Amino acid sequence: MLFRNIWQKRNGITGAFLLPITGIFAQIGTAPNAIISLNWFNVFLFFLKIGSVLYGSGYVLLAFLQRDLVERNQWLTSQQLLDAIAIGQFTPGPVFTTATFIGYLLAGNAGAIAATIGIFLPAFVLVALINPWVSKLRQSSWVSAALDGVNAASLGLMAAVTYTLGRSALIDLVTVILAGVSAIAIFKFNINSAWLVIPGGIIGLIFYHL
Repeated sequence: MLFRNIWQKRNGITGAFLLPITGIFAQIGTAPNAIISLNWFNVFLFFLKIGSVLYGSGYVLLAFLQRDLVERNQWLTSQQLLDAIAIGQFTPGPVFTTATFIGYLLAGNAGAIAATIGIFLPAFVLVALINPWVSKLRQSSWVSAALDGVNAASLGLMAAVTYTLGRSALIDLVTVILAGVSAIAIFKFNINSAWLVIPGGIIGLIFYHL
């Protein structure tokens, strides 16, 4: 936001100049948290935090989950997260329903309810607070520049988590072929990803457990 409205206007430098700086900030805060006792309230607070800062596509959620649940707190394994993503893709509704399944894994039925409320509650509150100023915010060059930066960060998060989860999911020729066929089906033929979950599960069952 500052770069777009001050430095770039004065010097005409492109945003690519900021790439080395983003690499420095990406190294901050990598120490894992201490393992804490899990209950529905901790699950609620965790998803309330995510729901308060999540922006862009619902798939950005996966980056937060990989970072905090798998790497930082070690509440889930990468395989459990992949299972949760598959459930979120298959069930009706937004990708955020993945949070319900994860809440159940972490703290049972109470965890599922807490996770669902926690991740959706901030959106209702923020929309109610910001709605009266939407027209003015859209006209602000400062807010527009800030949102452009957040959009770029969202894409970066999705790319990073795709790479990380891909290393866990693409383990042999069968999984690579499935991923390739699925990508063609989604991007070329616009097939809903939910229709790919069951065939993928059946093929995996045939190849690995029968």
